[in-house]
Amino acid sequence: MRITRLLAVTLLLAAPGLALPQDTPRYMGVSSCASGQCHGRIDRDPTTNVWLNEYRIWRGDDYHSRAYRTLLTPESRLIAAKLGLASANESPLCLNCHAANIPVAQRGPEFQLTDGVGCESCHGASEKWLSTHDDKGVTHQDSVRHGLYRLSDPLTRAQRCYNCHMGTADRFATHRILGAGHPRLSFELENFTANQPAHYSLDEDYRRRKGGIDTASLWLGGQIEGSRRFLQMLQTRYMQSPGLTPELGFYDCQGCHHGLDPLDRRWSLQRRSQGLEPGALRLQDHHLRMLEVISDVLSPGESAQLRGLINRLVAAGQSSREATAQSAKGLDSWIQAHSQGWIRARSPAQMRDIRKRLVAQAASGGLVDYGTAEQGLLSIVTLSTYLGEQDRLAPAIDVLFDALGNDETFRPSRYAATARQVFGRF
Repeated sequence: MRITRLLAVTLLLAAPGLALPQDTPRYMGVSSCASGQCHGRIDRDPTTNVWLNEYRIWRGDDYHSRAYRTLLTPESRLIAAKLGLASANESPLCLNCHAANIPVAQRGPEFQLTDGVGCESCHGASEKWLSTHDDKGVTHQDSVRHGLYRLSDPLTRAQRCYNCHMGTADRFATHRILGAGHPRLSFELENFTANQPAHYSLDEDYRRRKGGIDTASLWLGGQIEGSRRFLQMLQTRYMQSPGLTPELGFYDCQGCHHGLDPLDRRWSLQRRSQGLEPGALRLQDHHLRMLEVISDVLSPGESAQLRGLINRLVAAGQSSREATAQSAKGLDSWIQAHSQGWIRARSPAQMRDIRKRLVAQAASGGLVDYGTAEQGLLSIVTLSTYLGEQDRLAPAIDVLFDALGNDETFRPSRYAATARQVFGRF
């Protein structure tokens, strides 16, 4: 089973130069974790529940460790030149995404900007828990109280990751940045997590100390947070800035960027129910379309209301920025109020039903956007893994990946026909 390439990451960190509260913890740097007595051993230690070679894994195999180095490539230099930047590796516009570009006052003695996206980018500034987190009697909860980020909770992990893989009110891969050559951002939390090199064991000790987290809960948390983050971004300055057009980075890329042959039209009659005419710009709804299916199974009595709110948002994206922000606010409030129990109150049978409906969604011909079809297929992979059926379904999933292709070769009608052919296997 294949997965799309890892893309650029961003960090929810304050910009350099801003005044900091007096008790703001410092980032102590990757090297503060990298000694042979801590997390820098060559091989995994079989005598302890912590591997202790995490630094080696990050340095050698984790794409996050290469984030800063990406800014030194000819491709990045060209993007920077197109954006009018002197250099990619010195510009905050790039560093905010490819490194822990925190204020100088928050940088500890061993902090290095060139480390890129390191330990503390995910685990939090370590000054107040670094020296004690491995002491006898100190619990995981103790460290969390001192600033360690609780990545064992699906929603809080999703929030941390979407700070990087979608954006925040302070940083976003705008249409201008994409136009200069930056890759399109794409993310499905559980799938990308599974394809990163592991540096811990999700064993009984982990569950005892930190709580349980599994494939299904991580997928659900990712879809909920991905939807909410997009809606929150629609209410930020990016959508509200003056100009002739709204921020086109919020709209589906292939709404404009596709071939002109009749088989490559990215509109269907299902779009008319959302108030969209052929050729209209359309807001991205990748995660929202997943939530529709989730709600059909986990909140069936409320799914019609959710669809109505999503359609209202898509239609608002054609009318005004104010209407878009207002619709986004209402939909975000609905998701917050109705999704609280989804992660806890679900069963394997319900997740199997969701997967079946995702395949049916593809087979119906309604997934005319590459990004939505991609998100749906990655979700099918994730749920098949959760259900222990990845080996049995690998041939069918590979056929779907072949039909999906990439954002240039994707043809909605071909993908739908393929989904209909393999539907019975799911």
